[in-house]
Amino acid sequence: MSPEGIWRWAQLKGITVVGTGDFTHPGWMKELEEKLERADNGLLVLKTEYEAGDVPDSCRSDVFFLPSVEISCIYKKGGRTRKVHNLVFVPDFVAAERISRGLARVGNLGSDGRPILGLDSKELLKMVLDSSPRAVLVPAHAWTPHFSVFGAASGFDSLEECFEELTPHVSAIETGLSSDPPMNRRLSALDGLSLISNSDAHSPAKMGREANILDTEISCDSVMKAITKGEGLTGTIEFFPEEGKYHYDGHRTCGVCLSPEETVRRNYLCPVCGKRLTVGVMHRVQRLADREAGAGLAGVDPYRSLVPLPEIVAEVKKTGVNSRTVNKAYMDMLESLGNEFRILMDLPVEKIGAAGFSAVAEAVARVRAGEIAVSPGFDGEYGKIKIFGKFERREVKGQEMLL
Repeated sequence: MSPEGIWRWAQLKGITVVGTGDFTHPGWMKELEEKLERADNGLLVLKTEYEAGDVPDSCRSDVFFLPSVEISCIYKKGGRTRKVHNLVFVPDFVAAERISRGLARVGNLGSDGRPILGLDSKELLKMVLDSSPRAVLVPAHAWTPHFSVFGAASGFDSLEECFEELTPHVSAIETGLSSDPPMNRRLSALDGLSLISNSDAHSPAKMGREANILDTEISCDSVMKAITKGEGLTGTIEFFPEEGKYHYDGHRTCGVCLSPEETVRRNYLCPVCGKRLTVGVMHRVQRLADREAGAGLAGVDPYRSLVPLPEIVAEVKKTGVNSRTVNKAYMDMLESLGNEFRILMDLPVEKIGAAGFSAVAEAVARVRAGEIAVSPGFDGEYGKIKIFGKFERREVKGQEMLL
C-alpha cells in the first residue's frame, strides 16, 4: 500500500479517485508529500518518477488522490464506553497538517496508521470543521458492532446522541461491507444524508471491493460535493451485504450464526456456550428502523452488488483466492479485457466468453442477476458466496480449462 502501489492497483481495479488513508501518521505523511503533487483540479497525483511500469495498456488511466484518514475514537459518553471509527477527507495537506497537530495533543499518532484516541467524535468533528471549510467527517462502516456510530456493542441509537448540536455538519455515512443502501434507508433519520461506500482496504488487492460512482468533473470540489450533498453521486458499488463479516448475529468460537429473530428467541445467548452473542448489522438495522424493508424506497440510491473478480476466478478454478493460479488468470483477463470494474459491470458477457473465459462469463452473468447463494457472515467471519452448485460444475468443467 505504498503510493505507487495504490496508483497501480487503482488502474487495475478501474478507480479514478482514491483516498490516501492515514494522513495523520508522520511517516506516511512524509512519504505522501514526497511522492504526490497537486494537480490543476485540486486533487493529488503521483509524481512521474514514481510511476510503475507494470500496468497493462488495457488498464492504464489517470489516478488522483484525496487526503483521507480513518480515526478510532474511544471515549466515555452517556455512562458508556463508546468506540466509533470516523473517516476524514480534506482538500489538501495544509488542512491535513492542522488536524494532525490538534490530534497530536490528544494521543500518539505514530503508533498506528489508524490512530486510536481518547477523543469524543463530536470534538473530532470540531477539529475537522476548523481545519478547512471543505473538510468532511463521515462515520465509518456505520453499523459494524464494535467500532461504529450505530454499532450494537458501543455505538449510539442516533447521530444526534453522538454529535449533538454539530449533527447538521454530518452529511454522509459509510454503509460498510455488511449493509447496503436499502438497509440504511429503513431509518428515516438518514433521509437527508448521502450514502457512500469505500473499500476499507488493508491491502491493495482489496481496493475497490466497495466504491462510489460519480458523474461529475474530476476535481476536489466535485468529489467533496458528491460526498456532502450527493451532487453527482449516481450510485455505489457494494458487497452483497451477507458477505460482510458482521451481517448476521453469532459467536465465532462456537460456529454459531443466527438471524435476528433467532437471536431474540434465544435471549441473545449462544446456544453452545451460553455467552452473549455478537449482534450483527441486520439485527441492529431492524432494531433502529422505523420503516419496513423496501418501503417505497426502491431506486432511491442506485447501487450494484458485486463479487470481486478474484473471488469469481477462485470459484471457477476451485482454488484459493490468493493462489498463483488465480493471480495469473486475473492478470490475463485484465490484459485482454480491461480493468476489473469494466469486466464486472460493463463488458457484455459474450465478449468475456469470446476472449477465452467462458466459465467466468457465466459467473459474471449470474452475479449481475443476483443469482448466487450466500451463507451470511457473522462475528468477524466473512460470508461465503457460491455461484455454481456442485452438480453444475460438471457442465462448466470443460469451459474452466479455457481460463
